[in-house]
Amino acid sequence: MEFRILGPLEVWDGGGEVSLGGPKPRALLAGLLLHPNEVVPTDRLIDELWGEDSPEDAAAALRVNVSRLRKALPQDVLTTRSPGYLIRVEPNELDLHRFERLVDEGRDLLARGLAAEASERLRHALSLWRGPALADFAYDSFAQTAIARLEEIRVAAVELRIDADLVLGRHHELVAELEALVAEQPLREGLRRSLMTALYRSGRQAEALSVYQHARRALVDELGIDPSPALQELERAILRHDPSLEVGVPAPAEERSILVAITHEARVDGLLAVAEPLVRHPPRVMILARLVSHAAELRSASAWLEERRSALESRGVVARAASFTSTAPGEELARLATELDVDLLLADAPDELLAEGAPDEQLTAVLADTPCDVALLVTRVATPEGPVLVPFGGAEHDWAAVELGAWFARAADAPLRLAGAAAVPEQGRRDASRLLSHGALAVQRVLGISAEPLLTPPGEEGMLEASRDAGLLVVGLSTRWHREGLGPARLRLAREATPPTLLVRRGLRPGGLAPPATLTHYTWSIRP
Repeated sequence: MEFRILGPLEVWDGGGEVSLGGPKPRALLAGLLLHPNEVVPTDRLIDELWGEDSPEDAAAALRVNVSRLRKALPQDVLTTRSPGYLIRVEPNELDLHRFERLVDEGRDLLARGLAAEASERLRHALSLWRGPALADFAYDSFAQTAIARLEEIRVAAVELRIDADLVLGRHHELVAELEALVAEQPLREGLRRSLMTALYRSGRQAEALSVYQHARRALVDELGIDPSPALQELERAILRHDPSLEVGVPAPAEERSILVAITHEARVDGLLAVAEPLVRHPPRVMILARLVSHAAELRSASAWLEERRSALESRGVVARAASFTSTAPGEELARLATELDVDLLLADAPDELLAEGAPDEQLTAVLADTPCDVALLVTRVATPEGPVLVPFGGAEHDWAAVELGAWFARAADAPLRLAGAAAVPEQGRRDASRLLSHGALAVQRVLGISAEPLLTPPGEEGMLEASRDAGLLVVGLSTRWHREGLGPARLRLAREATPPTLLVRRGLRPGGLAPPATLTHYTWSIRP
């Protein structure tokens, strides 16, 4: 059995393609394959298949489509498991899993200096793509996030393959490809660096320097910031004909960064208390953004921001800063995070979110359009010192919360606790220890730290009590945040929990805060 989602949805069995029936069974299978070997709840499947146009007896309609799909697939591949359905996928049966494995192998080979083998492995991985992922669902709302995430992973693999080819001296053949990629994404500095290197090695030094000048103008004009130190150093290296630019010398690692969006100057200390450990271990660049409503505020805001940046630099943090006016700050922040290719957007949780429990138009723009992970900080009087607590239910944004919580715990040398509900025997409900163990094992495997499972009484009171001695509470948003907002449980935690609280929405691209060698694997593969 072979499932293919890196292109139009296809299922092959015994050398022949399996007929899946009409659009609904196909969409049902696509939704399940995005969560292989996981139980996908019935209400989520109904929402994905019909949205607001669900039939009167949606549960019965879903069962009909499940039955049709079961007839097309081998026995026991699609099973009923409370509170929904699960599709069993064996190792290497899903093309996405094969792609991930090959990319991970290619990244490891390149890190070990085996560029030829890395390039071959990455080309093999990219050959699994038969067009845009889930191309036949390009206009279905349920698939939009997954399609965007898969495209980010594909582009990351292309960039890695380009790195390997540069080491192998294939600069002449890369120039045209890189020029096209830069034209598509002009503010992506990693592509600019690769193009400059390829041009320089092709004897086109003037054109390589011109690429830098175009990049600098684009960054200054669009974002009000200078190119990264890595790009500036590459320009200087080209000017002095530095031997490190010759063929066979690996390119420097692409700069990784965190964007800190400052909307209230009084809350900046809380944001920096979270951001600073994350940019120290391993080293990242902290980008400070201050958006103001009126031009009259710009001069003072810029001066204030420069003071904060200088203070960070004095503490050994590499920091950049940008201030500009905006009438649509949510859209501007999403655009800035996209163009700078940051790993995380960290911002204040707006007062309106805590008052109403639902994001306003600007916050919706941030959550809907920012490709990286987004964390909204609810500040407290206390600073984040002590254990990091992550309520964990295995949902999509819970995994992003675990990753961010684990990374902060590792950077701050703090204990990590994963919390779930204790058993309720009279209701026949077992405890969450098995699920917590999956999360703990994944964190240990990928990030190399241990996580303590913590069982709490079911409900908000139990989690509030568990958070009292925590230094930081990290909570994943609901998968239905755009319709339900925070929901009553998360809203109460945000309002009443003792420690500073991060509300986390998982991004489109591979997990930005994971170590570089596990970016693809972490995002897609650590699942219960």
